[in-house]
Amino acid sequence: MKLSCNNSDILLNYFIMKTKIIYTLLIFFYTVAGLRADDIKPAPVSQLPVLTEKQQIIIIPVEGEVGPAMAAFVSRAVAEGKKHPDALFVFKMDTFGGRVDSAFEIVDTLLSIPAEKSIAYVEKRAISAGALIALSCGDLVMKHTTTIGDCAPIMLSNEGPQMLGEKFQSPIRAKFRTLAKRNGYPEVLSEAMVSSDTAIYRIEMADGKILYMSSTDYEDLTDAEKKKVRAKKTVKDREKLLTMDDDEALVFGFSEMSVSSLEEMLEKKGIRDYHLITFEESWSEQLVRFITTITPVLMIIGFAGLYIEMQTPGFGVPGIAGILCLALVFFGQYLAGLANYTELLIVIIGILLLGVEMFVLPGFGIAGFAAIAMLAVGMILSLQNFVLPNPEIPWEAPLLRQNVITVFGSLLGSAVLIFIFLRYIFPKLSGMVKGPYLTKTLAQSHVDSDAPVSVSIGDKGIVIKPLRPAGTVKIGEELYDVVSDGEFVAKGESVVVAEIQANRIMVSRSRKDEQ
Repeated sequence: MKLSCNNSDILLNYFIMKTKIIYTLLIFFYTVAGLRADDIKPAPVSQLPVLTEKQQIIIIPVEGEVGPAMAAFVSRAVAEGKKHPDALFVFKMDTFGGRVDSAFEIVDTLLSIPAEKSIAYVEKRAISAGALIALSCGDLVMKHTTTIGDCAPIMLSNEGPQMLGEKFQSPIRAKFRTLAKRNGYPEVLSEAMVSSDTAIYRIEMADGKILYMSSTDYEDLTDAEKKKVRAKKTVKDREKLLTMDDDEALVFGFSEMSVSSLEEMLEKKGIRDYHLITFEESWSEQLVRFITTITPVLMIIGFAGLYIEMQTPGFGVPGIAGILCLALVFFGQYLAGLANYTELLIVIIGILLLGVEMFVLPGFGIAGFAAIAMLAVGMILSLQNFVLPNPEIPWEAPLLRQNVITVFGSLLGSAVLIFIFLRYIFPKLSGMVKGPYLTKTLAQSHVDSDAPVSVSIGDKGIVIKPLRPAGTVKIGEELYDVVSDGEFVAKGESVVVAEIQANRIMVSRSRKDEQ
């Protein structure tokens, strides 16, 4: 069956469809027209959220004595800080100085940072090697009432601190001059921190230009040039080193500004949106610094412990203490970057020779002396970053001399400690500590034995095994188990037979040894 319709129905359906389309369009445009203009147009750029990264400020403290431990810490901190792109390094200075070689190592580390990315912030003082480190940064900022300068090389002697001569001053002065050229500091004033042989003048020329000139350079001026000098003022007298406070450093062109705090410095530099990252010494670096301070004491205990161990049977507390103390010294120098595999090999050879002396060869002979010598050489080399001093580096020879004195002074101190221990402390330990050797020895003495004894009262002998109080003595060509009169007698000492009870022999020190 087919459906059919007429023309009027077609027109009606067409009209209804058009009406729905128009109605839908009207609703759409009404909705759009109801929106505000601000809701459909793009927002201004200034109103969009700004996603900016904060300026990273790396704070590295340079505090205390300048030495290998500080050099290792600064190197580690700078390497970690470089992982932050476009970071600004701020070195907080508070030091009276220290070792020249460590200062040069720190300077080389700081020079690896672009000059515009490093600031030396003198929080308290930057004296001697500290001044050299501070001037290696691109900018210098000083807190109020702080000081910088006085970098003459000195060495301790019997007469006290002595300033070293031109041979030592020249390379340090050259480094100051290089840093001054790099960062725009007055060269002659930089050198005046190192040398005291000339006076320094502040010269004001007729055209208003300010110059800083040594007395030698001023004397070399021609008469015509001297007539152009409007004013002359002495900045540093002869025989004195240049040391500046924050105001003087600002006037002389070293310091960029004087501030009250680190935050004020950053604000004056226009850095307001920043993130501080402060580096501190790790526990291992603090341990290295502490070990470096007590190194002579550790070596005294170490050498004394090893010697006492060689003079007693077995292996006990003195040997363990000696090895641990020397190992701490070596470990500290290794972490500071001074000791290396060469020094470790020498120390290991010394310990092996010591083992041969204790467990293989009787007495104290060549192996024992060689062991002590190898350990001493290993300790000396572990205190420096060179084997033989370089003639072109003048402070290496005095440093070697100082390290030799430190090690052999420790050996001398250990000898005193050994004497005190064996003479006064060890004999008392046998009375305070109950040892199984005493009970066992006396129980086995068999006082009532009828076995004949082929020695007589007054016979002299040599101690083979230490008497604590029991031990072994060689009388003539025979060895005898004897007992002392309660006193400890070391191996090698002379004794005399004082009493004989059956087969028990009692001895005492001979009068010659007591004297």
